[in-house]
Amino acid sequence: MANRTDPAAKSIRGTNPQNLVEKIVRSKIYQNTYWKEQCFGLTAETLVDKAMELDHIGGTHGGTRRPTPFICLILKMLQIQPEKDIVVEFIKNDDYKYVRVLGAFYLRLTGTDIDVYRYLEPLYNDYRKLRMQSADGKFVLTHVDEVIDELLTKDYACDIAMPRVKKRWTLESHGILEPRKSVLEDDFEEEEEKEENEQMDGVENTGNDEKDYHHGRSPTRERDRDRRRDSHRYRDREYDRDYDRDRGRGRDRDRDRDRDRDRYRLRDEKDYGRERDRDRDREREGRDRERRGRDRGGGRRRSPSRSRSRSRDRKRRRSPSPRRNEAEETKKKEKKTSEKEKKDDGTDHPDPEIAEANRIRASLGLKPLK
Repeated sequence: MANRTDPAAKSIRGTNPQNLVEKIVRSKIYQNTYWKEQCFGLTAETLVDKAMELDHIGGTHGGTRRPTPFICLILKMLQIQPEKDIVVEFIKNDDYKYVRVLGAFYLRLTGTDIDVYRYLEPLYNDYRKLRMQSADGKFVLTHVDEVIDELLTKDYACDIAMPRVKKRWTLESHGILEPRKSVLEDDFEEEEEKEENEQMDGVENTGNDEKDYHHGRSPTRERDRDRRRDSHRYRDREYDRDYDRDRGRGRDRDRDRDRDRDRYRLRDEKDYGRERDRDRDREREGRDRERRGRDRGGGRRRSPSRSRSRSRDRKRRRSPSPRRNEAEETKKKEKKTSEKEKKDDGTDHPDPEIAEANRIRASLGLKPLK
């Protein structure tokens, strides 16, 4: 019985008013001690006393998600559904800020789009501090205008889903709502008139240039100009820093590209040299094959004298001369030294990548990798 909605209460947005609070949060509130002891039997008149005792706002907190007294009173207002005049008096109360926030929260849940903008937007000018209990149980500092902005712009507030409201410009375009007028607009107009008068006085007093220079400017305009100049300087520094960083990256990319180009060029030159030597060997073998074919003579008979002379020539060729021996020994020594140098430069390394890197380093005159 204590958790039932008032039979005289009207349905809001086509449902029971208590259904505006999610079922899990609603069950947590029903099991809370504050709900059972302090909210039992409350009416619209006695609810004000409990609202005046509030010292913080919030939804649920802690590991068991315990509800705060603020959200318990919100559910009680949904249960008894007080009249609109009482809720408006809650919002207009300047002495108790938590009572004002309680009425604004309830109106945001149950009021129409026009009422929400009409009664909640003036609260943007209330800058008083509020204590809010966060989900981890700690208390944080906030302000009334921040809570009102959260109610008008966020989808969730104090663990309760806010109903959808139309955009203000939509209501203004249909003529349902008047354009918003800031309370500071009169102050802005007075400031502009004061600046214009000062500028006119500065134009009239042309005798003293220094006086006109300082007299024709307002402190706010000087402050805005200095702020814009500082912002431009900061933007220029950021641009220069990004430009230098990009230029350094481009220089590194060009250096890597040149190194890869040199590596591929050396590899191509080596491959070209191997192919050229291979073609030269093929041509030499072809010439030797043709020479042997001509010597055979296609089965012609040879005279004994020619055969004897050729055998003597073969023997003469087989018996090496001293000069030829010296030339062969010189070639062998050069071959050994070249093999030794090749071993020293690391081109015969078992790892093909290290061997290729050593070839490149050898062509550049650098020490080989081990």
